[in-house]
Amino acid sequence: ADAAMAMALVDPATTRVLEIDGVTNLGYTSVYLDTDSLDTYLLAARDRRRRFKVRSRTYESNGASFLEVKTRRGDHTVKDRLPGLHLNNGRLDDDGAAFVAHTLRLAGVRTDAVRSLSASLRVDYRRVTLFHEPTAARVTIDAGLTWWDVRTGTWLARPELSIIETKTTGRAAGMDRLLWSLGHRPDCISKYATGLAAMHAHLPQNKWRPVLKRHFAGHLACA
Repeated sequence: ADAAMAMALVDPATTRVLEIDGVTNLGYTSVYLDTDSLDTYLLAARDRRRRFKVRSRTYESNGASFLEVKTRRGDHTVKDRLPGLHLNNGRLDDDGAAFVAHTLRLAGVRTDAVRSLSASLRVDYRRVTLFHEPTAARVTIDAGLTWWDVRTGTWLARPELSIIETKTTGRAAGMDRLLWSLGHRPDCISKYATGLAAMHAHLPQNKWRPVLKRHFAGHLACA
């Protein structure tokens, strides 16, 4: 409800909305890859400097797909993308594996796990993207979230939950101030890690415990 209120208060004179074929509420599907022992999840949960994330993202609007790798380089998260769908039965094809390995090497990350990566979690959601022209701030509002554990078949839906992310050059954006006025403060969240932790309580989850307690307590995964 607060996300809808924030959207209604955005100044249309200074803010542009991403629109494709007349649609602004765009569908996304992300498939995250991990090892059988969930190494990428554990690297993030333990806040390791050499952590990384691999996912395949498909856009409902035009069917385009990209293989994406997120790594830490210095104090920044860097996202590299390879166009195309590079999953075959849940595993990377040769081009995809080569791209992931090359990206990890550039970030100083070991590549041992690349060939053992397979589809772990699928996330479906709809996104509205805003661009505030005076400050060049970008805001994404994700809603209609459903997590699917590819390996166990369990799933978790939170249709009433919205995740709002602001990306700025450093200073607070108007959306930040608007959310603060509604009583919201920034939270540490990863769609992959938080969703997996919400479905599997045995996983280490200290990093996301406040978010899980506030927004996922009492919401059980379904088989």
